[in-house]
Amino acid sequence: MMMIEIMLFGYFITRVCGDGVADVVLSCTLVEEGVGLGGMGGGALFTRTPASLVLHDIAVASDESLEELTPFVPPSIPDPDLFLFEAKVSSPKIPNADVLLHADCNEQEVTCEISRYSPQGSQESSDPAYFMVSLSVEGVDFSTAFIMQTLMVEVNQSTLIQNKLGLPLSHTGTLMTEVIFLVFSHMKSVSATLSGDVLLSCGFKQQEVPLAQEVSIEWRLQHRGRGHKVLEMKTKLDDTEGSTVVHGDRRGSSVDAAQVVGEGNASMTVTRLKVSDEGIYICTVSVGHFHAQQVIQLHIVQPPQVSLSEEKLVLKAKSAQTLSCHCKNYYPLDAQMEWFSLSPTDTEPELFADQGSLSSHRQHGDKTYSLSSHITVPPTVTPGTKIICRVYHLALDDPHNVSVVVESSKPDSYWWVLGFLVITVLFFYQVMR
Repeated sequence: MMMIEIMLFGYFITRVCGDGVADVVLSCTLVEEGVGLGGMGGGALFTRTPASLVLHDIAVASDESLEELTPFVPPSIPDPDLFLFEAKVSSPKIPNADVLLHADCNEQEVTCEISRYSPQGSQESSDPAYFMVSLSVEGVDFSTAFIMQTLMVEVNQSTLIQNKLGLPLSHTGTLMTEVIFLVFSHMKSVSATLSGDVLLSCGFKQQEVPLAQEVSIEWRLQHRGRGHKVLEMKTKLDDTEGSTVVHGDRRGSSVDAAQVVGEGNASMTVTRLKVSDEGIYICTVSVGHFHAQQVIQLHIVQPPQVSLSEEKLVLKAKSAQTLSCHCKNYYPLDAQMEWFSLSPTDTEPELFADQGSLSSHRQHGDKTYSLSSHITVPPTVTPGTKIICRVYHLALDDPHNVSVVVESSKPDSYWWVLGFLVITVLFFYQVMR
């Protein structure tokens, strides 16, 4: 049995090609809720057991080469201790599921978790049984959660029963299922600027025969241990007039009811963003007794406004001068400031010898921050030297530079005029004597 298990899980992602479709085998984890410590008051424990999931009939692009795809071969001897699931995904189709074909070659980690699912109002031991699957691919905006329903298996004396789940297996030792409902998103995280708008992706699909006609969509926001409802919508998929009910707790949030009914698009638009809109958004779609959800992280970013205290910097013969760099109205908090100098004879700027001092962060009413840096420019700086303030911040693709060129000191015209007047007065005084 150990050898069979090693061979099975050696196929992290394998495929068997068909007519324009492929089968993908994923290494997953079966997550089961256990009993608390001592059986009382210890909280729930979770066991995690290796499992495999075979997804049948994933659509393959017409230009995809199928010749090198390796067929999946189930264990030659069925093992009732293994967790081996098979599921058809041709209807409903999993959007962008073709990324699973290339994840292994691209060295992208696929996260796959399977757990028992109990529809609302049903018993866990009911027939058929249901499982929830959560799938995501590292480095790709692919995330989905779907519900699998076990298929009817004729039970006789030779039928194998999965030892832990107590469910009948096929003759090859697999648990036969079909996908009946899924919720997906085309993004895992998104960044948006203050006062801007953002579209948070969420969609759902079900089998051709609907599970129910009424669909409920709820968007919630979780941030720093606190959560609240942003928007809730209920509507009927048969497009009954007047069936849509929307309750929005956040002004400027909306879901298009027509797209919900026509396309299964439950995406939410949020306008006039504020810092308080940042956090984890949870999209939950419920159809009949079934529901699934997706999670999207929204980051609020605002690039800083950067300026120098002086537009011109003229050297003084004997005294140093203070030059300040102001970094205003940025979010989030982390910002770095550095000073550089570029002399007329250099090709690359060098770090300024004295980086000066930083003010404390100041927070404004809109929750953005400001910071200032101050340096002392000595009178010995070579005229023509460019002094650069460089600012680093998450909202900037590249560091932002502002600069000023040091100019040579000029004779003070006031003293020249005063001297000229004194000499003139003395001259006329001598003449008049």
